[in-house]
Amino acid sequence: MAGADTVQLTLLPGARELLALHERELPQRDDLCGAFCGSLALGAAGLRERDGEPLDQDAVALAAGSVIASAHGSLPGGEPGRRDYRLSIPMIDDAARSGTTAAGVKDAVEELSAGGLAALPLAGPWSGEALDGLFELLARYERPVTLIANVATHHLWGSRPSVSQLISYLFEGAGDGPEPDWRVGHFVVVAGRVAGPAGSLYAIADTYPALGDRGVHLQPRERLAEALARRDMPEGGILVVVCAEDADRTRRGIEALGLYERIWDNGTVTVA
Repeated sequence: MAGADTVQLTLLPGARELLALHERELPQRDDLCGAFCGSLALGAAGLRERDGEPLDQDAVALAAGSVIASAHGSLPGGEPGRRDYRLSIPMIDDAARSGTTAAGVKDAVEELSAGGLAALPLAGPWSGEALDGLFELLARYERPVTLIANVATHHLWGSRPSVSQLISYLFEGAGDGPEPDWRVGHFVVVAGRVAGPAGSLYAIADTYPALGDRGVHLQPRERLAEALARRDMPEGGILVVVCAEDADRTRRGIEALGLYERIWDNGTVTVA
């Protein structure tokens, strides 16, 4: 644990490979944040292609039953959107219902990994303590782990806090941070944690380079817990993606933490 004058950085197993892939693949294509994160989970586990085809965000989207809106939806400031789809993804007119369901991401990751990965859906209850417990459980694993978080972005800090704000939070627990960048239901990956004497900041691998430093930013554990709870939006949660050999062990740890393994409805539609 971090001492009185120190902080400690911990990355989840496989996070370095995930972050390298994240840097290469940015940004997500429109409405494919969940599929983008699913492709990162596959890549972190060393799964880059299947039957000669890339396991990219389009492949995950097709397997997950994703739907895209006929026009741009909500985008963070500075992002023009990206619609150069490699595959033909079904389209709808209602941007508020486009995207990928949590169940779709889970099924796609498990299908495209040929059962080599298990995606366990956790619906809370969310708190800073629950996040820390989950992270500490998984940080001890030897095989790759990916946390895909389905959040409400307006409960997060803005993605460019000052150094002073980060230090004040870590050492004093001060909660003052920048205003949120945007308001939308969104999938991101939790890749690591910076633990200080008074608080923990979680490293978020986001899907747009305009957010944070090329899509990577730090979030207080309390803000991340609120963003997962999504009390003023359809539900959120975390998909814990582990190697199939670690699934039973993970379920036992999740139960001990008081978290519920249950899929949630994030308000997105799907296609068969």
